Amino acid sequence: MAKPRPPLPPGPYLVVGLARSGQAAALALRGRGAEVIGCDAGTPADPPLAVAAGRLAQAGVEVLLDAPGDADALSRKARTVIKSPGVPQNAAVVAAARARGLPVLGELELAWRLLPNEFVAVTGTNGKTTTTEWVGHIHREAAQRAVVVGNVGIAASSLVGMVAPDVTVVCEASSFQLEDTEAFAPEAAVLLNLAPDHLDRHGSYGRYVAAKLRIFANQGNDDLAIAPAGLELEDLGGCARRVLFGVGDEAELQDREGYLWWDQEPLIGVQELALPGDHNRQNAMAAAAVCLARGLDRGAVVSGLRSFQGVAHRLELIAVRDGVAYVNDSKATNVASTLVALRTYRAGVHLIAGGRGKQQDFSPLAPLVADRCEAVYLIGEAAPQLADAIADAGVPVRDVRELGRAVAAARAAAREGETVLLSPACASYDQYRDFEARGEHFRALVERG
Repeated sequence: MAKPRPPLPPGPYLVVGLARSGQAAALALRGRGAEVIGCDAGTPADPPLAVAAGRLAQAGVEVLLDAPGDADALSRKARTVIKSPGVPQNAAVVAAARARGLPVLGELELAWRLLPNEFVAVTGTNGKTTTTEWVGHIHREAAQRAVVVGNVGIAASSLVGMVAPDVTVVCEASSFQLEDTEAFAPEAAVLLNLAPDHLDRHGSYGRYVAAKLRIFANQGNDDLAIAPAGLELEDLGGCARRVLFGVGDEAELQDREGYLWWDQEPLIGVQELALPGDHNRQNAMAAAAVCLARGLDRGAVVSGLRSFQGVAHRLELIAVRDGVAYVNDSKATNVASTLVALRTYRAGVHLIAGGRGKQQDFSPLAPLVADRCEAVYLIGEAAPQLADAIADAGVPVRDVRELGRAVAAARAAAREGETVLLSPACASYDQYRDFEARGEHFRALVERG
């Protein structure tokens, strides 16, 4: 049963950032009859933003583009600010609101306060989307009503007024979303792993980890906290029941002897899992652990572990042309994700990497590039940094800067049995709206032939 939520602070509400999450937040508040102002630093010359502005205005939201202008004056229009996850903490309007003592809530916090549903929240550096979708899939296998939202594409606040209270909300939660939480306390919270990411946003690895651990901070004794065994942290925080997964006696969901074990009994053979690779074994353990700990039928969990088909943009096979596999891993927006992708293949990889860097160290890529890659094709702003980092790997490196040229060059060089892999290790924002747009462009290029 979902726990009681704290009430929202009073309006009028200023929604800062009008991409997917901001639009959903503004419409959810308007649906409750609240006075809502939406602002965004973009201009009407941006077609998607212009469409969004028209939709919001039609719903009764006052829309201000090319903001902030006078940030202090804008903040005075509201009593509460709702911040979209993509908006940085030091944005002028947000800073002005905090200086005036206004409450600043994130879109995930808003959704959680307005929805009376149980929440299963999933975070981590890598595997969030796959695991979140896998948890939703297992719930459906168990005939439990569930909807998957959050960082995966559907904003959680878009569910307000749209779903019955008995539907479980399975929510992917990014560090950007979690750092803006205040009272957020999901009934079940899952941490998959931790590795340096988004240091350009958070400033340090310690602050990034602190944002991730917000997922546990407000949990109570009746909640569940799922985490990997052997995680080098003094404390996860919160008061929830700990359920660990991994290798070793401390794990309740254990990986041993070629099987996943639960309650001291074999659950499923590792070779039976729907998705291959060590990383997906970890994702499967996390998904199984949270579902079993929540009391879902053991047989349904096993069925769900066998039948899940994966997600778009994560090691997604697009096509096989002339014996060459084309794989879309556009969701690999950090070094750790690309390392996972490279470990999936023994050799013969034509790697397409690059985009906007996030103050990451690219040098860990070099050994696997040397071991698995035939060539590397670099795109985007981070191409020079990547080239320097893998210069000693001993494989051809081509700085082509643009995805179309990268696919064309890789297609010309790849031979039967090899793989053209888009796994950028970088964000997409230098050339694309988001990683989905980058992945769809890759798909179109491959299918165009």
